[in-house]
Amino acid sequence: MATATFPTVDKCTSNGREKHMVVADMDGTLLRGRSSFPYFALIAFEVGGILRLLFLLLVTPLAGLLYYFISESAGIQVLIFATFAGVRVSEIESVARAVLPKFYSSDLHPESWRVLSACEKRCILTANPRIMVEPFLKDFLGFDTVLGTEIATHKGKATGFVCLPGVLVGKKKADALKKAFGDVQPEIGLGDRHTDIPFMELCKEGYMVPAEPEVEAVTNDKLPKPIIFHDGRLVLKPTPLMALLTLLWLPVGFFLACLRISAGALLPMPLVYYAFWALGVRVTVKGTPPPPPKKSTGQSGVLFICSHRTLLDPIFLSTALGRPIPAVTYSVSRLSEFISPIKTVRLSRDRARDAAMIKKLLEEGDLAICPEGTTCREPFLLRFSALFAELTDELVPVAMVNRMSMFHGTTARGWKGMDPFYFFMNPNPAYEVTFLNKLPAELTCGSGKSSHDVANYIQRVIAASLSYEYTGFTRKDKYRALAGNDGTVVEKPLLQPNKVMGC
Repeated sequence: MATATFPTVDKCTSNGREKHMVVADMDGTLLRGRSSFPYFALIAFEVGGILRLLFLLLVTPLAGLLYYFISESAGIQVLIFATFAGVRVSEIESVARAVLPKFYSSDLHPESWRVLSACEKRCILTANPRIMVEPFLKDFLGFDTVLGTEIATHKGKATGFVCLPGVLVGKKKADALKKAFGDVQPEIGLGDRHTDIPFMELCKEGYMVPAEPEVEAVTNDKLPKPIIFHDGRLVLKPTPLMALLTLLWLPVGFFLACLRISAGALLPMPLVYYAFWALGVRVTVKGTPPPPPKKSTGQSGVLFICSHRTLLDPIFLSTALGRPIPAVTYSVSRLSEFISPIKTVRLSRDRARDAAMIKKLLEEGDLAICPEGTTCREPFLLRFSALFAELTDELVPVAMVNRMSMFHGTTARGWKGMDPFYFFMNPNPAYEVTFLNKLPAELTCGSGKSSHDVANYIQRVIAASLSYEYTGFTRKDKYRALAGNDGTVVEKPLLQPNKVMGC
């Protein structure tokens, strides 16, 4: 059957499909992009760092030659070997669960998803390793069956080779479909190239997804499960060109980060704002901050309640105020504490001890706290811990927003000590600090409000000022989703920095 005999996907009706089964290819069909390189690159960078990504980039031209002149299977096998050889299976699963969904979800084809979402049963057929696509497809899109290439393993590590019947392309997709469903004939088959024809011919209806024209991706609000938590250092999808630019920028960016961190740590705080500006870091201040407390009158300090974007929030708060504001922290690395230009005091998670410590710090002056307890990259606020509301009525909400174009300055799976470096390695990082009105006395615990009511109110106020959604998710929810644990910090020797968990 020729490709031209299949109508395009826009001709497929999505009405009355509630009991139907749909089978689809992934790259170029479910996803707008036809290349799987960016997703291999994400795994390579996250599990092997710069050298693994460089190796993958160097062998990509070979993979392309094999793809076009030998076979699609041979080209994909090269990418699989370069990405997975010697990597622990648990690390691949971790990246597939915590990093890839954010990038996959931003590339969904609207017409394909319209049809897929209308059907009760969904099956994917893909040449990509099943281990890297299954978490996203099942957990976020509700696919029932994922049939992909199976990677070979030995003693918990990937060998870089694949199991029989090999890379799932062409007729092998049709064979896998027959093996999975026997004589059951799916109602709809979706593909985007001639190698998808064999499995599409097994379906009652077949539709092609054209490469042209370009279409806008499905927006996050239309997904069955929105992406709230995600990990990984790279902000942009690493196409071959972007991966090359990232590798070339890394030494320059690291040197620039060291300069920026040194300026913040060594210069007097009133000068840091101007030093950051000269070094390409933009700090925007909105609202009217309160004046510093007058110790001569016994005035206690103000507690700044900040939304939490990176561990640098209190430093940029201090930069905006032009004076150092101490901050209470949890699970910040020793390196970050050492280079911090402000005083940091660790919370113990012992409620009575922490309350006494915070009260003592407020007697000495202003203090900053991030009651979410952990960072969130997306436009959501996590649940605010209510302890702060019981300790003082002098509460000033502060809405923090940052901008990173190349690297994320947070991690759930990696070493927290690199967080400030990655943030400052961005070409033009930026922070916006908005001081909101001080909480009226009638809305504090001193006037009879419960601490939970106060915390929830401040969460809503900050969320409204940022146009964010407020949620009931907590630190434990984030770490269970991204790292498979509850976020409890276990100090490790510096020889094992990649195992230190943080906020």
